[in-house]
Amino acid sequence: MSERRKARPATEVAHLGRDPHKHLGAINTPVYRASTMLFERVADLEAAERGEYPGISYGLHGLPTVTDLQSAVATLEGGYAALAVPSGLAAITLALLAVTRAGDHVLVTDSVYGPTRRFCDQQLTRFGVDVTYYDPLIAGGIEREIRPATKVVFVESPGSLSFEIQDVPAIAAAAHARGALVLIDNTWATPLGFAAFAHGADISLQASTKYLGGHSDVMNGIIVCSQATYPRLYKLWTDMGVSASSDDCFLALRGLRTLAVRLERHTRSALAIAEWLRQRAEVAEVIFPALPGARGHDLWKRDFTGACGLFGVILHPVAKARVDAMLDGLRLFKLGWSWGGFESLIIPAHPERIRTATRWEATGPYLRLHVGLEDTQDLIADLEDGLARLAS
Repeated sequence: MSERRKARPATEVAHLGRDPHKHLGAINTPVYRASTMLFERVADLEAAERGEYPGISYGLHGLPTVTDLQSAVATLEGGYAALAVPSGLAAITLALLAVTRAGDHVLVTDSVYGPTRRFCDQQLTRFGVDVTYYDPLIAGGIEREIRPATKVVFVESPGSLSFEIQDVPAIAAAAHARGALVLIDNTWATPLGFAAFAHGADISLQASTKYLGGHSDVMNGIIVCSQATYPRLYKLWTDMGVSASSDDCFLALRGLRTLAVRLERHTRSALAIAEWLRQRAEVAEVIFPALPGARGHDLWKRDFTGACGLFGVILHPVAKARVDAMLDGLRLFKLGWSWGGFESLIIPAHPERIRTATRWEATGPYLRLHVGLEDTQDLIADLEDGLARLAS
């Protein structure tokens, strides 16, 4: 990458991780399916045993479909190297395991993705790692929470449920001053919206199941490492036999090609719908950092170069039965977990149920919306009908 002129993101996603000359001129890297790799000589086999063989020694790691995805995302993120894994949660858990050991202390944002919290509470602590949750808005005040044993500060900006924007540069400066690593879940913004390494991260994680894949048909995760952290991640990745399938990596590479245009559409539609919702009498607050005037917008504007279609809405107090009636009757916004695909989704959410370091303050029910690629006016009409049911 250093030998060529740096292209803009929309161009990068169209060209990274492709080399047609290596694949009979095929514009996309084919799906390579293989387990056993054959060697010409005993010397090659023995070199592979020593980890010195220059080719692919086994299908678990190193198939071109997988390595092309890894190199593309690493370059896009500005990291040293990337490792593909079977899911976003696998990316998070593997990274935390690789950089901690018994007796270490980890600081985790209180707005973290629910399954990450579950892993920390139920598994990481089982290995003797102490976990403390901190206020996502703490910024440089994180210094007060860092102990001699603190090895990791985990950030998620914005939180994928409550959308607090964290001051990542301030947190990273404090963490690095005390010898701690910064891990970030960068799924919401993707590398196109937030330059994790430029803002101080040592490891950037994303669920490529979501926007990178973009079509709700793949499970995949990516760990992007700095040069200093890569050896530890690579060793655990290989020792544990973690492997992302070539089929899934092919789908992630396919999604990468349209990431820029899809994110632009997701964001434009989400901003229009968020502004419309903000004017509705039923709505107390729209929580979308990319929306001018919303909480976290100034920090988002300082550090981010893009957004997506995921945001939250606090309703005025209303009975649960009315909220259920609103959601059950929606035609285009479907009830479902995950996000980042072409389809619009909506769920009732309850941040207050999992917070431990901070309080989630909301006057009424809270909804999380993912605005897909449907026509914006059709989506607004669907929500308008839903709000009518809410009011009735």
